[in-house]
Amino acid sequence: MAEKILVVEDESKIARFLELELKHEGYEVELAFDGRDGLEKALRGDIHLVILDLMLPMLSGLEVLRRIRKTSDLPVIMLTAKDDVSDKVGGLDSGADDYVTKPFAIEELLARIRVALKRKEQHGRKNAEELLEAGSLVLNKTSHRVTCNGEEVTLSKKEYDLLEYMMENRGIVLTREKLIEKVWGYDYYGDTNVTDVYIRYLRAKVDQKYNLSYIKTIRGVGYIFEDRE
Repeated sequence: MAEKILVVEDESKIARFLELELKHEGYEVELAFDGRDGLEKALRGDIHLVILDLMLPMLSGLEVLRRIRKTSDLPVIMLTAKDDVSDKVGGLDSGADDYVTKPFAIEELLARIRVALKRKEQHGRKNAEELLEAGSLVLNKTSHRVTCNGEEVTLSKKEYDLLEYMMENRGIVLTREKLIEKVWGYDYYGDTNVTDVYIRYLRAKVDQKYNLSYIKTIRGVGYIFEDRE
């Protein structure tokens, strides 16, 4: 599915030129010719990047940008005829991802668009890696917090480590030996039944408490985390 770019530009010739060039590059394009319409379209939820003129009727580009930033990290490239340092600083301080001054080379703008979209994609992947989710159960790898139905689940370090490893490997049967190796470490020489004990702890704090059935026993082998309801 093609990424959709919103061009908010009151000069129709420039707007149409950008529309043609961006469509030629394979993007979907939507136009807005004033700040109010541009803001409404930017916050609609189907836009991947905004090219935003600074001088607009109804609402200025800076005001549109400020309002976008209240609720969204949508990539925004400011576009303006002003080549003034204070305007650039104002745009960047308000949350613009980049700044292009008219007249501009279309190749430069396209390169900046690619960079902004790639940065957004990488940021999205990073966030996805930090959160492990299974229905209402959420494990935050950054803060080491676990919540279920919005309520914090208090876990010991080993309980947390065990749950994190199982959620990262959901759908895979994990032997007791593999769990010992990954959660307790290579140098652990205790009883492998320790995994059974901690599985009981997790079930009591997660599955049984919240009426879930994520942690399943595979008889004679080990355990599996499945979030299929």
